Amino acid sequence: IPQDPSNQKCGRKKTVSFSSMPSEKKISSASDCISFMQAGCELKKVRPNSRIYNRFFTLDPDLQALRWEPSKKDLEKAKLDISAIKEIRLGKNTETFRNNGLADQISEDCALSVIHGENYESLDLVANSADVANIWVSGLRYLVSRSKQPLDLMESSHNTPRFAWLKTVFEAADVDGNGIMLEDTSVELIKKLNPTLKESKIRLKFKEIQKSKEKLTTRVTKEEFCEAFSELCTRPEVYFLLVQISKNKEYLDANDLMLFLEAEQGVTHITEEMCLDIIRRYELSQEGRLKGFLAIDGFTQYLLSPECDIFDPEHKKIVQDMTQPLSHYYINASHNTYLIEDQLRGPADINGYVRALKMSCRSIELDVCDGPDNEPIICNRNNMTSPLAFRNVIEVINKLAFFASEYPLILCLGNHCSVQQQKVVVQHMKRIFGNKLYTEAPLSSEVYLPSPEKLKMKIIVKGKKLPCDQDILEGEVTDEDEEAEISRRLSEDFSREPKLIWLCRELSDLVSLCKSVQYKDFETSMKSQNYWEMCSFSEAEASRIANEYPEDFVNYNKKFLSRVYPSAMRIDSSNLNPQDFWNCGCQIVAMNYQTPGPMMDLHTGWFLQNGGCGYVLRPSVMRDEVSYFSANTKGIVPGVSPQVLHVKIISGQNFPKPKGACAKGDVIDPYVCIEIHGIPADCTEQRTKTVQQNSDNPIFDESFEFQINLPELAMIRFVVLDDDYIGDEFIGQYTIPLECLQPGYRHIPLRSFVGDIMEHVTLFVHIAITNRSGGGKAQKRSLSVRIGKKAREYTMLRNTGLKTIDDIFKLAVHPLREATDMRENMQNAMVSVKELCGLPPIASLKQCILTLSSRLVSSDNAPSVTLCMKDAFPYLEPLGTVPDVQKKVLAAYDLV
Repeated sequence: IPQDPSNQKCGRKKTVSFSSMPSEKKISSASDCISFMQAGCELKKVRPNSRIYNRFFTLDPDLQALRWEPSKKDLEKAKLDISAIKEIRLGKNTETFRNNGLADQISEDCALSVIHGENYESLDLVANSADVANIWVSGLRYLVSRSKQPLDLMESSHNTPRFAWLKTVFEAADVDGNGIMLEDTSVELIKKLNPTLKESKIRLKFKEIQKSKEKLTTRVTKEEFCEAFSELCTRPEVYFLLVQISKNKEYLDANDLMLFLEAEQGVTHITEEMCLDIIRRYELSQEGRLKGFLAIDGFTQYLLSPECDIFDPEHKKIVQDMTQPLSHYYINASHNTYLIEDQLRGPADINGYVRALKMSCRSIELDVCDGPDNEPIICNRNNMTSPLAFRNVIEVINKLAFFASEYPLILCLGNHCSVQQQKVVVQHMKRIFGNKLYTEAPLSSEVYLPSPEKLKMKIIVKGKKLPCDQDILEGEVTDEDEEAEISRRLSEDFSREPKLIWLCRELSDLVSLCKSVQYKDFETSMKSQNYWEMCSFSEAEASRIANEYPEDFVNYNKKFLSRVYPSAMRIDSSNLNPQDFWNCGCQIVAMNYQTPGPMMDLHTGWFLQNGGCGYVLRPSVMRDEVSYFSANTKGIVPGVSPQVLHVKIISGQNFPKPKGACAKGDVIDPYVCIEIHGIPADCTEQRTKTVQQNSDNPIFDESFEFQINLPELAMIRFVVLDDDYIGDEFIGQYTIPLECLQPGYRHIPLRSFVGDIMEHVTLFVHIAITNRSGGGKAQKRSLSVRIGKKAREYTMLRNTGLKTIDDIFKLAVHPLREATDMRENMQNAMVSVKELCGLPPIASLKQCILTLSSRLVSSDNAPSVTLCMKDAFPYLEPLGTVPDVQKKVLAAYDLV
């Protein structure tokens, strides 16, 4: 199988990550984090003056203080008492990081800050890898939350609910009740609990445990079973997340889950009862289900479940307005539907139609020729072997026409038949399709095509038509089909007249809403084309028009349907990039369904939205009569508010070896490429570092930001590749429209090269989408707050020269400026609040309030502010004196 050509970039720099867990033992509990911190490691200490020092940090054996060396201070000063720590932040979320000149070179995911003392001073650190940063953050948070309790906190990891559950699993399988079990039985048991684990890996883990205990027997005890399971089945990145959202417990209760779903996952209208229901369905231990808590194994299962799918379930239903004219939708279209191989020599195959219709394709092609015994046939005219009987094809189409979608199906008829067999074609279609055939004459009183809603369950024939004003039974029409274009191109004689074909009245009458006409230029079309007439463009012609007249193309497509088909030079049936033509509003971009690869991925991903019904409403800038849009715009699209997409690639699960991979054994070195497809200003790609030799659970932990100027047309494609020194090999991909992304922590199901979902193969990510104010590039954080009003970009109004209209719109200038100011001020105020709360720009208002509330409660749980309503707004009024740090936050909140 060919590699993914979209990634065959020349001179792309390969980067390698040497970060792996600091020790072979994976982190699977708080005590693991604490042991690691006690052993200590080197962290970089960042100072506000842009200096960075390497220091060795350790946690005291009695867990009371954090120390670092070497230091100019005496030993007692180079330490920080755990009791003085107020909060621990992950990421570059303090003044020091924001103002440090080198901050851009520091990875967001390796930075952490320890906030301490009454004045909220910060100790700002950078770890060598995101894993190490996570260990310090989780371990310190655990200690801080426990410091308010007596010091028996190092609960042995053996009396956690998880171990209680594992013991019951062990005991149920231990039929003799001896407390020991054959290794084979233990391996089977773990495989049953976690089907994705490889048997060899489980056996190796038991060998390690036995070796460390210098045991001679291979029988497995209850403790060894629990230890092996915890080490094999705890995903450290999920464990860190669990600790973070459970406020440093090792399980979630219904309240924790509720806050997680609201603040992080963007779920609305969630109740405590719904959370308890999730816990009952996913928690594995009986104790947890009864008491209402979710431990690490249940939480991992929940995150992997369809309930946490990255694809917004709303879009699995039809959510768009289906009552607009047909020309306002993108239509899922297939090219040479009868082929399942290449278009030069491939034989015709009925499965081409079955596949396309099951994938809710709404525009299919039939090339009909004269066949033996007066029975028309469908065949590849370059390969007349194995033709299909036209009648059989029509029967299959009739059976599956509305299998995947009830919206209209367009049949693009390529007629190469004699008049005699044309009549047979008509008889078959009328007999088999019956009243599904749409043959009503278009109304000349209308200006636009009818809507998909109005044409539900209808089959529309696209083809040539005889002039209505001549009362003839048959006549000549021009044939501008693809083959005619090919022969013209090959003879290089573009001036040749199109050839003429005979058409009978009966076949002409089957064509109503999609009459094929020849395109000349936009001026002619806008003057004389009827709304029920449509043009087909070859890829080369459509590309030329898209480059030379992008605005005119969009305007033309507001009213008329355009069909674009792949270049005749694509003899291998490769696919064009549909996005190039969608950007100009072309509705019917015909794809070679039989050819998998990046272009087909984009096409399939795009039509997953709107319930997968094969019709997607185009952005309003492409529909409104008065709107003006060119895909080649640099940056901001007038009337559309741009967004920033934040993607964190956390980890991968169970990556398979690439098909046809070079002989490298079972080892792969995966990395992830994130591609944005949309208007040219939005197209970009970024990649993670490579993780060496890990296909089971590679940890990437890298964050990326993309500015999206036209979100309605943007798609994101995640591609996982094997970093091979010869050429990168394709492991899996997933393509999704930006509008269908769900925020928060999500698992992405990866698809194989041919587009099938691979079982248990996922990518774990965090997604957030934020709005962005002002033009140009995404703003630097904390800059916006300082920008004066002078630098603001206001809406400009051009004079039309019509006095009445210009006078009316003059009145709008002032309110528009005020609205712009209000929006900018609001966004700037929000930036301040997030920064003072020590939260990243992707935080929600809810997360700010949660952080704030925990700070405004003193150590003895007495509140220091009161919430009161003034002018219908919730104000926070201090009770008595509040430290300066909190005053700043309250002032920022007031501003919001």
